[in-house]
Amino acid sequence: MGALARHWSRIAVTLIPLLFALLHASGALPIGVLQRLDDIIYDARLRATMPRSLDERIVIVDIDEKSLAEVGRWPWGRNKLGGLIEELFDRQNAAMVGFDVVFAEADESSGLKRLRQLAQGELREQAGFAQRIEQMQGMLDYDAVFARSLEKRNVVLGYYFTSDRDGRKSGVLPAPVMQKPALKGRPIKFTSWNGYGANIEQLARAAPMAGFFNSITEGDGVVRSIPLLAEFGGQYYESLSLAMFRMLVGLPRVEPGFPAERFLSRNYQGLESILLRQDRRTLAIPVDERVATLVPFRGPGGVSGGTFRYISAADLLAQRIAPASLKDKIVLVGTTAPGLLDLRVTPVGETYPGVETHANVIAGLLDGKVFVKPDYAIGFEVVILILAGLILAVALPLLSAPRAVALSGLVIGSLLGLNFWLYLGYGLVLPLASALVMALTAFAMNMSYGYFVESRSKRELAQLFGTYVPPELVDEMVKDPDSYSMKAAAKELTVMFCDMRGFTKMSEHMEPTQLQALLNGVFSRLTDLIRSNRGTIDKYMGDCVMAFWGAPVETPRHAQLSVKTAIEMSAAVGRLNEEHRSQGIPEIGIGIGLNTGTMCVGDMGSDIRRSYTVIGDAVNLGSRLEGLSKTYGVDIVVSESTRKLATDYAWQELDRVRVKGKDQAVAIYWPMGLSAEISKAQSDELKTWAALLKAYRAQDWDQCDVQLLNLERMNAKKYLYELYAQRVASMRQLPFDPSWDGATNFETK
Repeated sequence: MGALARHWSRIAVTLIPLLFALLHASGALPIGVLQRLDDIIYDARLRATMPRSLDERIVIVDIDEKSLAEVGRWPWGRNKLGGLIEELFDRQNAAMVGFDVVFAEADESSGLKRLRQLAQGELREQAGFAQRIEQMQGMLDYDAVFARSLEKRNVVLGYYFTSDRDGRKSGVLPAPVMQKPALKGRPIKFTSWNGYGANIEQLARAAPMAGFFNSITEGDGVVRSIPLLAEFGGQYYESLSLAMFRMLVGLPRVEPGFPAERFLSRNYQGLESILLRQDRRTLAIPVDERVATLVPFRGPGGVSGGTFRYISAADLLAQRIAPASLKDKIVLVGTTAPGLLDLRVTPVGETYPGVETHANVIAGLLDGKVFVKPDYAIGFEVVILILAGLILAVALPLLSAPRAVALSGLVIGSLLGLNFWLYLGYGLVLPLASALVMALTAFAMNMSYGYFVESRSKRELAQLFGTYVPPELVDEMVKDPDSYSMKAAAKELTVMFCDMRGFTKMSEHMEPTQLQALLNGVFSRLTDLIRSNRGTIDKYMGDCVMAFWGAPVETPRHAQLSVKTAIEMSAAVGRLNEEHRSQGIPEIGIGIGLNTGTMCVGDMGSDIRRSYTVIGDAVNLGSRLEGLSKTYGVDIVVSESTRKLATDYAWQELDRVRVKGKDQAVAIYWPMGLSAEISKAQSDELKTWAALLKAYRAQDWDQCDVQLLNLERMNAKKYLYELYAQRVASMRQLPFDPSWDGATNFETK
């Protein structure tokens, strides 16, 4: 007890990480970094434990590029889909078929509607014409052909829910699988939508079993979960995967599964599981608080992924597959064609076929192997944090450095072992990041407590780098001074050029001392932002500031930090202009260019004057990008190499450009903000903009006009759209150029 009393302050310091971890775990102070780290841990663990073996029970019929080339562009005539159903059931003997597509509009591709119009109009006097049309109706009504192929067969159609301002609805929903009274008044956090796109009535009657194919996209843009039930209009509908599984096991009824009262979940008001009841049998499917299940990915996905067999729809239609090859198989019809936009970002692949997520869930349900974050996850996390935190806080101050390292390693190893055991043995996905970070931070704070050395190496480094880099980076450098020097080296860094506009005009109306004070004030604000984000000031050039990230201290997230800094600088100039308006001072503008690449960094110059700076082709490109910001009417222009590393942000591609001194075109972007904070309207605007760029580079000027009109409705004041409207109007006058790569050439620096 005496030893503990002597070390009370050190114990208190060690408890600080525990306090923040508990605040995060309880939801009182959520820490986004910890949530992101939990996602990274889950993704890595999932990839490491995937079976990567072929599931022969499920086959995916792929509307792939080959099928589109042979059969024609999508949507196909429903007569062809009817032929596909006949092939699957009559010739291939499939057990059931599910569609990861929706048939929301009537098929008029046969021309039957036009023929009827002719029969009632111009050709009504033609003898026998109307009668012949009616005789051919059975062949030409493609929806009826498809509907007949669906009747009395094990087919599950797909549809989707959506949420928008108008709550649009089309088609016919299937019957709900659960009503609100079954929830006994509990406030379950179902995924909920206000609109839907379902199948036309004729098909819905022929195949009354249907399920929605929506997935849940997390804040980082990754699909990890699929809701098994969703709420619409006070009723509850099942997903495509759950509907197919229920059909396989005899269509049991769906009921809510409430948790039994226990210490950690006594007041929990959510669902613990979905119950499938039939006769005296009950199957419980665990779900999370959103009534969703984590997708039990089996492998990397896709045609070459090796986890599910893919068969081209064209091969089935052409009967190139031997009869009975799919006997008793579960068949999912979907697409991997990029143009049909059913590819998802998942923990196991960035272009993962959406149809395969449903195949994974069905396989998991069949195997009884689904992963879920249980209702008591918060309680578990709190208990683990308290136990591990108190052990470290009490024991570390009493141990020598080697034993403290050993104890910390033992605690961290126990946390990892327990978490992985529960995951692999029981399918429980429990938080781990907060406990790991707490343990590591507690160890670091305990070991470094009271440590401060004012050594010669620190003074030397402070003299060398103090004017270039933030003090906190100097503090990191002095811990290992031998690792840092002014010697030139080639490194991957991110460089920034920031030019302030409007000072030339100001200089005509202001005294030099006033202009100096104003310029110094602006530079001070921007410099503080650069330094607070671990940036290194290179130099000031008139009304331009140059900085870079990643040296002299290694900074893995240098691109991410540079983008964050640029956005903060733009906001700071906006606030500064508000002050200028109130003082009657002219406003200023800002132009920022960011580029990531290999640069030479070190102490360079003459014997008289030297500076710690960066040079190289990547630096020159950053300077050129700053100059382009005015051309495109934005304050920040970012290269493709920087965008790829700054993954937390949503980007709008501005153009592909070929700047002076560069033969190869470079894609340039503007950051709209953090991906997690982008609104649906902004997301829709980005999708429309992507469609415009695709049409623009294909020299499809009519399609460009359509997309520009849509963009003007979304954001009429954006100069970028006006610029492209002018380009389209100009280039429309030119003949089609097959050699044009869609890039814009700039000959000036």
